[in-house]
Amino acid sequence: MDFTFRKATADDKGRINELFIEMLRAIHPADEAGGYEDGYLDRFFTGGEDWVCVAEKDGRVAAFLSIEVHREPEYPDYVYLDDFSVTAECRGQGAGTELQKIAERYAYDAGVTAILLPVERSNDGAHRLYTRMGYEDDEMQGDRIRMIKKLG
Repeated sequence: MDFTFRKATADDKGRINELFIEMLRAIHPADEAGGYEDGYLDRFFTGGEDWVCVAEKDGRVAAFLSIEVHREPEYPDYVYLDDFSVTAECRGQGAGTELQKIAERYAYDAGVTAILLPVERSNDGAHRLYTRMGYEDDEMQGDRIRMIKKLG
């Protein structure tokens, strides 16, 4: 694996947005993908618990995963992994799996008891990957399946 992994900085926003659009177009090829709204990604660069992890290959961001910590009084703490994209030429090389493992270690270290993530019903490859990694279907949400992994 020729990837390096790091916490994203505000300088990565443009590339993260490009990968987000690439992911949307792969899922919904007929739709226009506009990317993130202005300012949406800013919350990941404030030094709080929410952050974006990126995988670089040959000095270029090739994948990213947004990691959101939810601490709500009425629910057990959990991490939500919403936006996750690996550029097409780097899929199947381990970057996505390693990003997932980094998020799981972060959640465990933060004392969180579960990780939730959505997967498109049409994305069989991602669903198989998450299942192999110990995630289970939790709830059907329209075109998506919310999956959960409970942490030790």
